[in-house]
Amino acid sequence: MRVLITGGTGFLGRSLCARLAQEGHGVTVVTRSIGSTDETLAANKKIFLLQGNPMEPGDWQEAIKNQNVLINLAGASIFSKWSDRQKRRIRESRLRTTRRIVEGIDGGKARPVTLINASAIGYYGFHQDEELDEKSPPGGDFLAGVCRDWEAEALRAADKGARVVLMRSGIVLGEKGGALGIMVRFFKLFIGGPLGSGRQWFSWIHLRDWVRAIVFLIDQPEISGPVNLCTPNPVRNKELARALGKALHRTAFMPAPAFAVRLILGEFGNLVLKGQRVVPRRLLDRKFDFQYPEIEGALEDILAKK
Repeated sequence: MRVLITGGTGFLGRSLCARLAQEGHGVTVVTRSIGSTDETLAANKKIFLLQGNPMEPGDWQEAIKNQNVLINLAGASIFSKWSDRQKRRIRESRLRTTRRIVEGIDGGKARPVTLINASAIGYYGFHQDEELDEKSPPGGDFLAGVCRDWEAEALRAADKGARVVLMRSGIVLGEKGGALGIMVRFFKLFIGGPLGSGRQWFSWIHLRDWVRAIVFLIDQPEISGPVNLCTPNPVRNKELARALGKALHRTAFMPAPAFAVRLILGEFGNLVLKGQRVVPRRLLDRKFDFQYPEIEGALEDILAKK
């Protein structure tokens, strides 16, 4: 199949592009500029880099018409202190890119296209111990609002006959970036430990399972709508700290007080101090096989490579 990806040069996108090319798919990656950091992608004969700004209308939208699958991963990073300016970037980068992709879909095609659009478990807002699945309602905080509006933009593609899958991803753990890279730095300085009370839930997924889940969704044409991409075994923050300390051979007893986390991270700190207990009900119902369902095995696999 022919697959077009926005956000394909980032932490998640690179692994996904490599897997799709390995599966034999032709991959087109829309990128604002083609630089030296893209050499690995460009060296793969199955991957084509297409220059264009996915937030703006342009010639790159013509490539959409020739695709079987569109995967939208684009969006400004949420891993920073949220100023008003950064919150606008987080929101607009997601909504505008999704809008541009939907605009480029040819609704008259005999063979409908599939749009697999990124979202996040932040859709559900902050919760305590209750389990959340794809039928749970949205939250009322900033990130929940972004996810809700982001998904609404993607669902407009259904009016053009597209199959739309909404990937509500948990925290993706991988070797070369993301949230795990931040946590590892603290532990290597012997200042790692639970955040706040340590009782808040952490819903996560190994990068390899995240990639495998997307390939799985491409091959399941009857699946549409929201799908939680996270392990069936979320952990409390204190369990995460204990497992990470064990994998790194570091102590994990020094908690970070909630007030200190909020002082450093601002509103973004709520993501790590509150959290959600999310389960991938639809993947489990379809018998998707997680290679790394437990946090200990996932961290051992990732950190053994460092």
